[in-house]
Amino acid sequence: MLVVDEWKKGNTMPASQSIWRRARALWKPAARLASVAALSCLPGVAIPAAAQQQPQLPSVSFPDIGVIGNTTVVPRTATETPTTPTHAQIKLVAHLTSDGQRIDKGIVWRVFEDKPAHDAKPKLLNTLREATPTLRLPPGDYVINASYGRANLTRKITAKAASNATEPFVLNAGGLRISAVLGNQPAPANLVSYNILADERDQLNTRSTIMAGAKPGLIIRLNAGLYQIVSTYGDANAIIRADVTVEAGKLTEATLAHSAAKVAFKLVDRAGGEAIADT
Repeated sequence: MLVVDEWKKGNTMPASQSIWRRARALWKPAARLASVAALSCLPGVAIPAAAQQQPQLPSVSFPDIGVIGNTTVVPRTATETPTTPTHAQIKLVAHLTSDGQRIDKGIVWRVFEDKPAHDAKPKLLNTLREATPTLRLPPGDYVINASYGRANLTRKITAKAASNATEPFVLNAGGLRISAVLGNQPAPANLVSYNILADERDQLNTRSTIMAGAKPGLIIRLNAGLYQIVSTYGDANAIIRADVTVEAGKLTEATLAHSAAKVAFKLVDRAGGEAIADT
């Protein structure tokens, strides 16, 4: 690196040489003062007055040496402080029975707020159709509903800050399959339908309908318990009722026998006559 020392004269020299020469110019008067001070301390030595005068030190100005060349300045950024996790990780798992295997498909999860507004339904936050979903929730209380066919379970859970938990849901569910016979033969599937009613009754002694218009041969998933089956053959009054018990973790099969027949009516103008047209 070169420093312009005397620009008007066009002389240039290395910056280190320029600074060294000026330092030597300062060093000589300082050395002379040190010698005079040392002699004055000796007994019997007289120092001339001219030598005792302190010489005037020349003022020295150092050249302003700047940065030459391209320089890239990278601003120093503040270190980001890692945030403390506040959400909870909750894994949902559904079982048919307490000692049964996990339900791997067909389960639907619904997540609701725990405290709905006044005179309002709970707010649905999310619907999941995964078998074992993992929820990421802020701390608080929530209501979870697990549905497996017509079987379901609803309960409250609490999400704690930065926690990792597993919430098991035991549905105590089983399956129900109903078939119908007419005499000794299976009843035509398109002529038979049935309704499934809950065993509990309301204050008007009325049962609630779990499922309506079901067809024979289908497997209906239900919570374990007692149900009433109302089977209808045709579209008239051929109706029979039966109570069945669904056991958790098992498939219950019920067969309903109809003692009914299909009857055709004709309108005639006299006994033994032909049917009137368009009647």
